[in-house]
Amino acid sequence: MQGNGFKIGTIVAFLALTIYYLYPTIVWNLEQNYIEDLSASEAAQYEEENQEKLEDLRDDILSLGLDLQGGMHVTLEVGVPQLILELAGENADQLLEDVIDTARERSIEEGTDFIDEMVAEFESRDPDARLSRYYRNDAMDITRRSTNEEIATFLKTQRDSALERAIEIIRTRVDRYGVTEPSIVKQGNNRIVVELPGVEDKERVRNLLKGTARLEFRLAADAQEFSNFTEQVYEYYNSFEQEADTSDTAAVTNQFNPLEEVLVPAQRQYLFGYATAEDTARVMDLLRNEDIQRMMPRNTTVMWSANPLAGQAGQDLYQLIGVRTQIELTGDVIENATVQFDPATNVPEVSMSMNSDGARKWGRITGANIGKPVAIVLDGYVFSYPNVQTKISNGRSSITGLDGVQEAEDLVNILLSGALPAPLEIMEERTVGATLGAESIRAGLNSILFGLGVVAIFMIIYYRTGGGIADLALLLNIIFILGILAAFKATLTLPGIAGIVLTIGMAVDANVLIFDRIREEQRTGKTLKAAIEAGYANAMSAIVDANVTTFFVAIILFSFGVGPIKGFAVTLMAGIVASLFSAIVITRVVVDYLTQAKQKVVSFG
Repeated sequence: MQGNGFKIGTIVAFLALTIYYLYPTIVWNLEQNYIEDLSASEAAQYEEENQEKLEDLRDDILSLGLDLQGGMHVTLEVGVPQLILELAGENADQLLEDVIDTARERSIEEGTDFIDEMVAEFESRDPDARLSRYYRNDAMDITRRSTNEEIATFLKTQRDSALERAIEIIRTRVDRYGVTEPSIVKQGNNRIVVELPGVEDKERVRNLLKGTARLEFRLAADAQEFSNFTEQVYEYYNSFEQEADTSDTAAVTNQFNPLEEVLVPAQRQYLFGYATAEDTARVMDLLRNEDIQRMMPRNTTVMWSANPLAGQAGQDLYQLIGVRTQIELTGDVIENATVQFDPATNVPEVSMSMNSDGARKWGRITGANIGKPVAIVLDGYVFSYPNVQTKISNGRSSITGLDGVQEAEDLVNILLSGALPAPLEIMEERTVGATLGAESIRAGLNSILFGLGVVAIFMIIYYRTGGGIADLALLLNIIFILGILAAFKATLTLPGIAGIVLTIGMAVDANVLIFDRIREEQRTGKTLKAAIEAGYANAMSAIVDANVTTFFVAIILFSFGVGPIKGFAVTLMAGIVASLFSAIVITRVVVDYLTQAKQKVVSFG
């Protein structure tokens, strides 16, 4: 074993890391099996008592894909024709509508780009006509003199921007829905593919994905009234706790202030408190109490912030903000929004412009509320509530008080989401039941075991002791693959299992090359140790070449593939790394150990 110290250390380290990353998955499955054996009430109690532990485990487990876990696969299409028509605004006429209808039908029949078809159809009707008669945009220098090519570029930019904003809105909604490991990716230039593992309520998901985002501007609640309301609510639940204390001893033990259990008090105006995502629903249930509703100031309500803040214990906390029930403006008035930087401080801010009607209303609102916040709300969540510094005229304003460029860019996307409505249509929908997912797991596991068994038996029969060594490396190879997937937060899919089965064959292929070279060297009269040394050395180039080229192919599949293809590529890359390590390092260490004593004979068939 001399000279193998580094190899043994590497094997131990690799194995320790694999166990470390797979440990949460193992414990999670044991916990789930234990919970399944409990009654419904006992299971609910156990999950509540161990909520933090289970959540930590779930964050670190090897995730299963939609085909294994069950859930929904939805393909959405952005209504580009309607978007293009809306961009024309009041300039649109019957000719443009006819051109759009014809281009839509042709692009569907021939699978071509809608905007290219629209421009071609428009020019075929009048080669000298210009699309600039319909479209204007000072920010992008689109004027009456713009050529049709420039208009086409402008429209494609608006289409791409609308698609990106739709993805952000969907991601926000899906995150709030509570789906673990969702997949939301762009497909082509007008489609979005959404995969939601574990969901069962199909109708709710449809409404979640197709619902039109509503952007609102609301005034903050009256500071004094809301502060008094907050104190009254806390006193109400404190008195509830005191009443319980004055009863019997059992009540003192069991009763507690339910609000303090789920809400962190706030020391700022307009804020009712902070809560984790899991506790927001419970807080709202407590505030729906009839007594609490009677305490609520007139024309006032509360809304959660869209983005969390970091709490003292490292938890993400959402703010519960007091706002007016009256909607002052909607996103329909926003014409454009961009990220700008204050020339004096270089702090990012959002500059936005409104149409004439919005500018008039905005001037009235800001002029009457200087020094007070205005809440910007999307889909019922407050994304920002900056203070009004001065009266804003002509519809131009800046939103300050942002944490950084990323928040400013996110706010721009939110504002523009209301400015350019692009309807989403469900083009494809597939549902994989949990039972089918479990059957897929069993089928995949059976295929792995069958493939492993057949290969293992063949290797032992043909290569004797060497075959047994290769089988040990093969078993470790599969464990290493799962560890790599868990370490990089990859998702195991059904095509991924196919990749593992393929890797089984590739892993023993390297050992076949090595063992056959050893047998050839022995036939030339070399000693066993000399044959082993020459066998590993001479087979190395062929092994590395084959695996490296396959790895590059897997990279290409991962870069350009989607869905099942990407899942297969991820597992294939992990398998190649693990198989090279097991074939070159592990088998060599075992072979050296068995041949270190001269009386031990190792057979390679």
